[in-house]
Amino acid sequence: MFKNYLKVAWRNNRKNRVMFAINIIGLTLGITSCLLIMLFVVDELNYDTFNEKADEIVRVVLKAKIENEDIREAVVMAPVAQTLKEVFPEVLDATRLQKIHNPSISYNKVKFNNTSLAYVDSNFFDVFTMPIIKGTYKNPLDAPYAIVVTEELAFRYFGEEDPIGKSLSLNEESQPYKISAVMKNIPKNAHFHFDAFISMQGLSAANSNSWTQGNFHTYLELEKGASQSDLESKLPAVVEKNMGPQLQEEIGISFAEFSKENPIGLFLQPLTSIHLNSEFTKASSLEEGGDIKYVYIFSAIALFMLLIACINFMNLSTASASKRAKEIGIRKVLGSRRKQLANQFLMESFLATLMAMIFAVVLVAIVLPYFNTISGKELELSYLVTPKLISALLVATLLISLLAGSYPTIFLSSFKPVTALKNKFSGSGRTKGLRSGLVVFQFVISAALILGTLVVNQQMSYIQNKSLGYDKNEILVLRDAYLLGENKRNALKNELLKNSKVAGVSVSGFVPAGPSNNSVSPIYKNGKFIRRSMQYDIDDAYMNVMGMTLLEGRNFSDDFGFEQDKIIINESAVKAFGLGENPLGKSFERATDNGNETVTVIGIVKDFHHESLHKTIEPLIMNYGSAGGLVVRAKTANMKALIADAQQLWNGFNTDEVFSYALLDESYRYTYVAEQKMGTVLNIFAILTILVACMGLFGLVTFTAEQRFKEIGIRKVLGSSVYQIVTMLSKDFLKLIGLSFLVAFPLGYYLMNTWLENFAYHITIKWWFFALAGIFTVLIALTTISYTSLHAALQNPIKSLRTE
Repeated sequence: MFKNYLKVAWRNNRKNRVMFAINIIGLTLGITSCLLIMLFVVDELNYDTFNEKADEIVRVVLKAKIENEDIREAVVMAPVAQTLKEVFPEVLDATRLQKIHNPSISYNKVKFNNTSLAYVDSNFFDVFTMPIIKGTYKNPLDAPYAIVVTEELAFRYFGEEDPIGKSLSLNEESQPYKISAVMKNIPKNAHFHFDAFISMQGLSAANSNSWTQGNFHTYLELEKGASQSDLESKLPAVVEKNMGPQLQEEIGISFAEFSKENPIGLFLQPLTSIHLNSEFTKASSLEEGGDIKYVYIFSAIALFMLLIACINFMNLSTASASKRAKEIGIRKVLGSRRKQLANQFLMESFLATLMAMIFAVVLVAIVLPYFNTISGKELELSYLVTPKLISALLVATLLISLLAGSYPTIFLSSFKPVTALKNKFSGSGRTKGLRSGLVVFQFVISAALILGTLVVNQQMSYIQNKSLGYDKNEILVLRDAYLLGENKRNALKNELLKNSKVAGVSVSGFVPAGPSNNSVSPIYKNGKFIRRSMQYDIDDAYMNVMGMTLLEGRNFSDDFGFEQDKIIINESAVKAFGLGENPLGKSFERATDNGNETVTVIGIVKDFHHESLHKTIEPLIMNYGSAGGLVVRAKTANMKALIADAQQLWNGFNTDEVFSYALLDESYRYTYVAEQKMGTVLNIFAILTILVACMGLFGLVTFTAEQRFKEIGIRKVLGSSVYQIVTMLSKDFLKLIGLSFLVAFPLGYYLMNTWLENFAYHITIKWWFFALAGIFTVLIALTTISYTSLHAALQNPIKSLRTE
């Protein structure tokens, strides 16, 4: 019986080649989109799951609201780890990590840059799954100056030599670090990546008892089955007990008084949620995370793509039912039961779906490299070639075939034999209403995606063209120039100033886009804490080089003598610090390592975006200093020539340091790479969704034209023009598309307005967005409809009148 079902299914599909091809292509595109997005989503959701204890590991984070400043820090104070381990029995272990900024590693006097390092506690490898492949397998960081390197770094530094026991120098420290073990490279789907881990035993800050300052990523291993929420509810008492006395000593008020107006506390974040749910400051985060919203958006797109493909199958199957009415009637008269007919139609659905699934897997293999380029992922087809996923694909094939074929099966197998044999089925009434509803649903999704694409593209254009308060173009950043040493760096600066392509050079490690130094200090006024503020260390050339505007006061200058207690602040700082209408000459205190110091305002710089447009402009203090790399303003747009000149000057110092650079405008664009990728992926899937929807529309119009073939002939004989016939065939479908806008545009507005709220600075969705989306949708649909309508209208009427 199965063989018979298969044979009949194949014959029917061959007989209706056009409809079968439309179904196969539509399902193939829908399934391909689903598979690609599934790979993306699974990868995003599986960050850090390679750790054997992933479900038991949580990160301790700090959240506070102090003087209306929301504080979200992924780092906490040094003693937190040990305290929580000692106080709570459900905490089996606690370990810490601290990133080393701008490390310089050397081996046998050969320096290696672009190496990422971190200090970790000796039990780090007990908590995280970082397999050791060579050297000391158990407790490799027990010694104070031990270092564990990845296999990639071991090969980069030593080639085929055995690295165990070799010594590396860090930042020219006198005490070398001995390699105790080699570990596997950290998997790509981890929330941190380092080339080496150094024992924290030699780090003095790790032994600090301060509960008011700290910079340690702290992870807890909880007892299996322990409640995270229960543990979190006990943390306020621990914070008050340990932080309270220190706050009393530092600012003279009790913890209860302080926290009444300034809520502050420790919270727990599951390890597996860090990548997609990071609300913490960029400075305290180890790496740029993902965004759970994009996972939801792409999952919804994948689901809608598949639904639209299934809807096409249902529409075309029920629409072409009249062609099979006699076949069904004869089968019933000859004794076929409804169940047998249902099995036949489900077999046809399964055959189409199976073919589409096979084509989809092949298509995924072809386009995956391009998808990786667009999405920034490193997905592999091998992810699909596992027993679990192969089983999942087979189950998916069955489910899709049931979803796409269930209604046509029920509908077709329900024909009454007499009605079917008389061929009186017209496909009108309830069935036509369902088809119309499904067409509306398809174009609701299509129009909403077109609207979403327009909004994303306009927001990206807004970001790239918005006035930032500084000029990001023609800026060359030599961030590592400080590695040359002060004398050579200053010599390089002077040589660059002689270059005709250079307009100015500043010494600073702070830039508003891309990698930058970070410095934040608490601000006090009349002994009262105001808030924290970011600080820039700049020289007197910085503002001119960056194209910033000094609104009031003066710039830094050696002509005024000692300037270390003088500062320039931005407009936001004037408001945040409550300096009033005449801020020049006013003073306040800021915290330093040696206690509070008083600083005086000498200038006000116009607000500029020193963080991304996701955030409002925060208060900023500029100090006079000449530390860090070089920031170079070019006179020319030919940056390649300037880079070549800078590299030649660099090499002339005969240094072991590797020349590296960044262009500020590229660094700025990279800040929004996630949104850019989202926009590109959204564009592609919007096009695919429209394509699949239009294929279904093409099939329906083709079927309608076939049904009304004789009517069209009669109308032409009676004098109807081609335009009138095309209008007759098109108007019902265009009405449905117009109806879809009533749902699509409010839905699209809500979703995209929610997305725009992630940006502190964003566009407004205007009326012409909807008009343009509507015009695009109608034009695409009209092109699809017109092709078939014109073909039918141009047929010789004699041919149609002779057809029975």
